[in-house]
Amino acid sequence: MSADVYADMKQGEKGAWISIAAYIALSALKLTIGFYYQSKALQADGWNNLTDIVASMAVLIGLRISQKPPDCDHPYGHLRAETIAALIASFIMATVGIQVILSTIGSIFNGESVTPNPITGWVAVVCGAVMFVVYQYNKRLANRIRNQALMAAAQDNRSDALVSLGAAIGIFGSQIGLPWLDPLAALSVGVLICKTAWDIFRETTHTLTDGFDEAHLERLRKTVAGTDGVRAIREVKARLHGSLVLVDVVVQVDPKLSLIEGHQICDDIEQSMKRKHNITHVHVHVEPMDTGAASESASLQGRAAH
Repeated sequence: MSADVYADMKQGEKGAWISIAAYIALSALKLTIGFYYQSKALQADGWNNLTDIVASMAVLIGLRISQKPPDCDHPYGHLRAETIAALIASFIMATVGIQVILSTIGSIFNGESVTPNPITGWVAVVCGAVMFVVYQYNKRLANRIRNQALMAAAQDNRSDALVSLGAAIGIFGSQIGLPWLDPLAALSVGVLICKTAWDIFRETTHTLTDGFDEAHLERLRKTVAGTDGVRAIREVKARLHGSLVLVDVVVQVDPKLSLIEGHQICDDIEQSMKRKHNITHVHVHVEPMDTGAASESASLQGRAAH
């Protein structure tokens, strides 16, 4: 693994630590104020942040494991620990979301309806603004270093900002004679948490099963096809390994080319992938093109044109 990748991992750790620090401070504030002033929505938001600490720790551990160098059992390195960390984070989020939904429904059926103090609403607004700033920071960092685990953490940050906003709406709504808005906001918080967990789960399982975006793959194929000397493409495959994209290419070239010329085509493909797509891990296999098949294909195309 290159020094640049190690440096990116360290940057990713910084984002995870910022999330952890924010969650510790905000969860303590929300739970204290929420219980004291009896706001179900703020309490739900606080419990969400408390478990987000565990999710962020999972991301941090995943980033640490990812930095381990390749060994005999992991010749490609440990980068997929990032994706596994994001998957674990989705499970934690789903558990919290379901718990918030069940506890809120239970309070509704028990007839618990208390109008919270307006202070709880302003606490939710301030906390939402803080989490939005953290989300922006982690999103930019995750995009720059192309880190899936940190992007999952950023998505969680965004959900938390929206959750706090929803809690504030419910709390302020209860001040105008609509006390049911507070538990409704708490219920919405639970649903949004579950939605975020599902989105992260779907993306991470797609990656872990070697799924890859078809549109992105088509762009890679066009880059290969545009390389001088490539007569035909037998296969282009790609998969994610943590933050890295691994590409396997099989191309056909003129059978009369020398070994050196064939090797140059491989180098050209690798350089194009790096320059156009920032992909440095490309395996290219060159095969001689079947001249008979090529002539037959050209003949068929000629007859089709007429």
